Amino acid sequence: MSFTKAFSPALRELRFIFSQTGPASAGTRQFVVSKYPVIKKHNPDLPVLIREATGTPARVFARFERGVERHVELENLSAPEVEAKVSQLLSS
Repeated sequence: MSFTKAFSPALRELRFIFSQTGPASAGTRQFVVSKYPVIKKHNPDLPVLIREATGTPARVFARFERGVERHVELENLSAPEVEAKVSQLLSS
């Protein structure tokens, strides 16, 4: 899935949770910094929440219509690996 186009209308919310200083969350932080502007440009009405908390394992949650929520762990992944995991989550 490319981040240069709008996501499915079934996606209601995208939520990233990670540590703001932990080395295991470095790839997630890098992904968010580089891809957040592109995601918001193509999905201006989609809530993209970014939650940082010290010691929190990196993960992303996707909430779809009818309250269906899925998540994947992003701990110790590089930015390209995070992108692949997020794409996989959104296409499932």
